[in-house]
Amino acid sequence: MPLSSSPVIRRARLGAELRQLRRREALTLEQVCTRLGWASTSKLSRIELGQSRPDLADVLDLLDVYEVPSPQREALIVIARDAATGRGWWKALGEMSERQRTYAELEAGAASIVEYQPAVLPGLLQAPGYARLRITAGRLLHPDIDIEADLRARLTRQAVLRRPDPPRYTALLDERACDPGDLPADVWREQVDQLLAMAELPHVTIRVVPGTAVPPGGAYPLTAFSCYSFPDPADPRTVMLEAMTTDVRLASDADVSRYDRMTGWLSAAALSPAETVELFCRRAADLAADPAAGPAVGLSGDDGAARDEQAADEEAGDVVPGDPEATRRTAVPGLTRSG
Repeated sequence: MPLSSSPVIRRARLGAELRQLRRREALTLEQVCTRLGWASTSKLSRIELGQSRPDLADVLDLLDVYEVPSPQREALIVIARDAATGRGWWKALGEMSERQRTYAELEAGAASIVEYQPAVLPGLLQAPGYARLRITAGRLLHPDIDIEADLRARLTRQAVLRRPDPPRYTALLDERACDPGDLPADVWREQVDQLLAMAELPHVTIRVVPGTAVPPGGAYPLTAFSCYSFPDPADPRTVMLEAMTTDVRLASDADVSRYDRMTGWLSAAALSPAETVELFCRRAADLAADPAAGPAVGLSGDDGAARDEQAADEEAGDVVPGDPEATRRTAVPGLTRSG
């Protein structure tokens, strides 16, 4: 059940609009709550911060207090309804953690999504077997994870890319994210097939950033990030930064502009979509030729030889600990991610 807008973004916009209206009337939180008979200011504060799903009746009361005229009043009522979302849509999402639900809300109303992943394939591209292994690994840090529920939630979210009016989706993947490492051959084979199938969709673009590529000034992103834009240009463009526990949402113009520049640099360093598909096709062919094969041929030659060379360099002391280039050449195990 697609949405015309993203509930989490509409909540943020509604809160900002209501806060501006209150300040225009020179009213404090306490004064507004006293007029409405609300027990405390926390309810209004959460609405203004976009932290709660608003009740339409409460919003109508606030618009009365602020004496908002038409057509501004009607426009804000539409935003409030979008922010509240419908029960049918929530039921369609099924059981989902709060982190997953935030991403689902952003994806459901987005016009375009751009994701960068340095170590793990994005949730929207993960095949079931790959997703299950990553979620299971995540239990090392989050023992309360329900693996089956988290897997169902991730696969439900992927439907956004196959609906009739999907967002434009671009994935920029560090070469390490495309290294099978110690994944079972059948899991990696399923994942490569999934990447190839997704790359065929006209609104999906997948590009690999080679480990040897150097963005301008060596400005590598410090963490995975996702950028969202929305059909209504007044809805704030948003960047999500993936953290180990609570993800960070950025919406200021200055922050979003910085990630726009970073996306441009990564895109300039990445393989083209056609070259990326060719890479995945070679890896699929390698798997077909040798079903028990380990890591496939990389972007710049034999992966095994490269790892042996790196090990020799490290043993000889030629790779300085903490050297960013050493970090980029070393595959790291991926844990679960919400995005």
